[in-house]
Amino acid sequence: MSGSVHTARGRQALPLVVGAIGVVYGDIGTSPLYTIQQAFSPAYGLVPDAGNVLGVLSLVFWSLILVVTVKYVTIILRADNRGEGGILALMAVVQRRLPIASPLACGVGIMGIFGTALFFGDGVLTPAISVLSAIEGLSVAAPSLAHYTVPATIVVLVLLFSIQRQGVAGVGKLFGPVTALWFVAIGAFGAVAIAGNPAVLQALNPGWAAAFFFHHGVKAWLALGAIVLAVTGGEALYADMGHFGRYPIRLAWLAMVLPCLLLNYFGQGALILGNPAAVSNPFYVLVPAWAQLPMVVLATLATVIASQAVISGMFSVVRQAIQLGYLPRMLIVHTSSDEISHVYVPWVNRALCVAVIATVLGFGSSAALGIAYGVSVTGTMFISGILIIILAHERWRVPAWKLWPMAVLFVGIDLAFLSANLVKFFEGAWFPLLVAVAAFTVMRTWRRGRDLVRRQVNRDSLRIEHFIESVLVDPPLRVPGTAIFMTPSNDYLPPALLHNLKHNMVLHGRNVLLSVETLAVPRAETSERLAYTDLGHGFARLSLRFGYMESPDVPKALKHWDIPGPPFDPMRTTFFASRESLVARKDQGMALWRDKLFLVMSRNATPATEFFSIPGNRLVELGTQVTI
Repeated sequence: MSGSVHTARGRQALPLVVGAIGVVYGDIGTSPLYTIQQAFSPAYGLVPDAGNVLGVLSLVFWSLILVVTVKYVTIILRADNRGEGGILALMAVVQRRLPIASPLACGVGIMGIFGTALFFGDGVLTPAISVLSAIEGLSVAAPSLAHYTVPATIVVLVLLFSIQRQGVAGVGKLFGPVTALWFVAIGAFGAVAIAGNPAVLQALNPGWAAAFFFHHGVKAWLALGAIVLAVTGGEALYADMGHFGRYPIRLAWLAMVLPCLLLNYFGQGALILGNPAAVSNPFYVLVPAWAQLPMVVLATLATVIASQAVISGMFSVVRQAIQLGYLPRMLIVHTSSDEISHVYVPWVNRALCVAVIATVLGFGSSAALGIAYGVSVTGTMFISGILIIILAHERWRVPAWKLWPMAVLFVGIDLAFLSANLVKFFEGAWFPLLVAVAAFTVMRTWRRGRDLVRRQVNRDSLRIEHFIESVLVDPPLRVPGTAIFMTPSNDYLPPALLHNLKHNMVLHGRNVLLSVETLAVPRAETSERLAYTDLGHGFARLSLRFGYMESPDVPKALKHWDIPGPPFDPMRTTFFASRESLVARKDQGMALWRDKLFLVMSRNATPATEFFSIPGNRLVELGTQVTI
């Protein structure tokens, strides 16, 4: 009986396992293209002799085991937010276990936002280095075509970004099989090389890694900046958990991805032990001459898939950040009627395309990009490590004798990788940090600016209960129908209601103060979707709540959700909204430059009414000036 249950479970999981191979592991699966080559680049001054080759391989092996297999696959995948993963989800889970507004909760929030900002830097670098490193195989297969590497890379990237509006639903079905073929191919070529020089398997002994550090000291530490390229994409294990589930992701890693990666890395090591000159591009030299051009094509497909996964992840993260109030509202296009997570953000796509192409032109080679690449990844890994330690202490109640050794091990590894990349600041590591700092500044400025606007509007407003009392003293003319007043805080009188009464001198028979809230969970449960209070005398307070992975379609919610009171008749319902005219003053609010940045973002943001799908023919907007 037990065997049949496991068989059924395996059959159900198989499509998800194949999908995870394509989407989740596309990034880490293309790391063999450049990791070993980067470790022996002139930047680190390592000679490809037996000791160094075995030492580098040992570091790659134990990094994949400790960082990816133990930390991410075994531990961090347990920290889901109602089935969803990613650093924003981890931030929300940790914050729920901490006292509201406590210093630690605020610190966790800042770490989560900066980790998200680092992911934006990764989103620029991953398509650039992945596609460029694949196209560089031309210089091995056909040296006369080497000067076409950068132009060909740009052509592939332009095509990649141009198809984003079509969505990944159709193309996504090809991701798994193509990437599975990629893993089988790189594993097979690696296995052949290992069979020819099995001495390379000595690198499984961690003593070679220790000896590598003992002999090279600072050089070995700096080389960690290249070794970390072997684990880039590990964060995708957690970020994509909501799409595939914990079990398929673990099974895909242990059954196919990890074994094939190790075979290829050790195959490259076996090749270099026999032919040190192969270190110039060990991945493609490992491939037989007859298969090199087909391998360039397959590598290009694999890197396009890896890039597609990162780009789609960027769209999802931007959407989550918008829902949580960290970015201004933007046009979001749903590309699938079946999967809510399949979205396309036109503005982000255009900006990312320009940034990636500029990065390729600026750095020119995967070797130069490899120096810059590790900072975003190691920074995100470090922040995730800190957050998971806090969660293990606050939620899982892991005893101190287990918690602190785990913390020292994983945070120590993350710090070693991060510090080795930070010292390359002037060689290129400044670029992803610049992207991250810019993204962090934008997100914090938007969040702070919206808080200031809300506070200013509330300060100048009456509480709704006081307004109702004044209406009873001097009743205005009432007209039939329902008026819904969109407001960020339905405890206070919306400016639109006051202006409507002042200028039109009427009130509707039914007046609903509607606020839309985004919860720190991916999808709201039925029991927490709304809060309704009948205030009497034709007034009601209504809050609609959505998860950060949901689309806040207000008319659809009003029609289909079980809301107390009379049903909302679309033909007899008018929506009122305040259009804020913002003015910055240097003696209040944020620094003046941040005020001006906020004003620019506010003017270019998608209107709230459009974001919430309010029909234009049922909308009345009234202006109000707010000074921040």
